[in-house]
Amino acid sequence: MCYTLTIRAGIAPLEGAEAQAMSDRGFLFLFSILMIAVAGASVVYLIASGQAASVDGLFLVVTALTIAAGFGLYAVYQIRRAMEPAKPAPQPAKASAPASTVKTAPVQS
Repeated sequence: MCYTLTIRAGIAPLEGAEAQAMSDRGFLFLFSILMIAVAGASVVYLIASGQAASVDGLFLVVTALTIAAGFGLYAVYQIRRAMEPAKPAPQPAKASAPASTVKTAPVQS
């Protein structure tokens, strides 16, 4: 189930909790960690069961390690990007003083 569906479906949050959707970056980071764990577990299983000794097993190990490396690099990129200092907000343009559109009558003496 998609993490945003529970908020949009009108399911009430737990008592005392605010209804907030998870950010896309947070969800992708957690998904990356899950994929790294699954790929690592598959490599461990292939080695423990002895299937890594065959040619097919070696290709599965290489494929799993490549997937883990790809998601690992993405997770490192996300961590480094999150640790960067926030850029200051651009200063709004100063509005010049509006020209007076009211014409004053010359003073008669």
